[in-house]
Amino acid sequence: MTRYPEPSFAHVLRLSDDTGLLEHAHGATPSRENGYCVDDVARGLVVISREPRPATNVVHLAERYLAFLAHAQTSDGFHNRLGFDRRWHDAPDTGDWWGRAIWGLGTAASSASVGWMRREAFVRFERAAHQRSPWPRAMAFAGLGAAEVLSVDPDHDQARQLLADALTTIGPPGDRPAWPWPEDRLTYANACLAEVFLAAAQHLDYPGASETGLRMLSWLLETQTRDGHLSPTPAGGWGPGEPRLRFDQQPIEAAALADACARALALTGDRSWIDQLGLAIRWFLGDNDGKLELVDHETGGCSDGLGPAGCSENQGAESTLALVSTLQHGRRHSPT
Repeated sequence: MTRYPEPSFAHVLRLSDDTGLLEHAHGATPSRENGYCVDDVARGLVVISREPRPATNVVHLAERYLAFLAHAQTSDGFHNRLGFDRRWHDAPDTGDWWGRAIWGLGTAASSASVGWMRREAFVRFERAAHQRSPWPRAMAFAGLGAAEVLSVDPDHDQARQLLADALTTIGPPGDRPAWPWPEDRLTYANACLAEVFLAAAQHLDYPGASETGLRMLSWLLETQTRDGHLSPTPAGGWGPGEPRLRFDQQPIEAAALADACARALALTGDRSWIDQLGLAIRWFLGDNDGKLELVDHETGGCSDGLGPAGCSENQGAESTLALVSTLQHGRRHSPT
């Protein structure tokens, strides 16, 4: 049986302070000048809530992250960027961070290891779930949070409507055989769009959701596999008719694929999805276009990206949480 590294929260702890989770790092040293963002704090709440037996210091991080999201929440959505001076540097809105906040709150409401956190996260989820965003990814992230709530409360009307509206905002993948995707270009965290269809197949009576999600995910994996290893869409994106660049590749894309493959496995029971999940895990471990490992086993952090000259030396929150999230799936679904 293949044994992947255990997920480590060592660098997540290093990046966290009494306010939240610092967004960037210089190497493994937290960068205070860049402050915090709801995007990453919400990601942190998701991965900690997924932990079956989190250590006490990790639970305390989740408590801090929940308080951070509560502070960011307003009647107009969520702020995203908090400076190290503890002042918000933006107006509240319903961008991608709003969707990630709902995802974090929904996951904590369903799975946090502490009862009061589950209750508080549920209250915060309900305060946000009546809002809508015009952006497909924001709605996809929010829809995944709604699916978490539905996993413990299948009749929650607000969550059911939010998940259904996420699919409507994303739209159908179209009938172009060479481009069965709902957007004109692949950008980042692409697999979340397929995953939310799979979540709808689990929790809603939504016609064709399973077939659509599986078709989208299969095509995305085929498109992003080269010579037997994962070759994710680079940060600049890619669309039909454009030259396909290899770099720079980012951990968030591999993590989104891992999430979607784990969802497909749960939905179908088809164990071939474990092999697809393994592509995402092994990308972090060096089975990639650069043949370089992105994991820093000394710090527990992850390189921010894979470029033509090698791996970024910086180990920020987004990349490290992407690594932790993906290794959580590896621990649960180790291939034989």
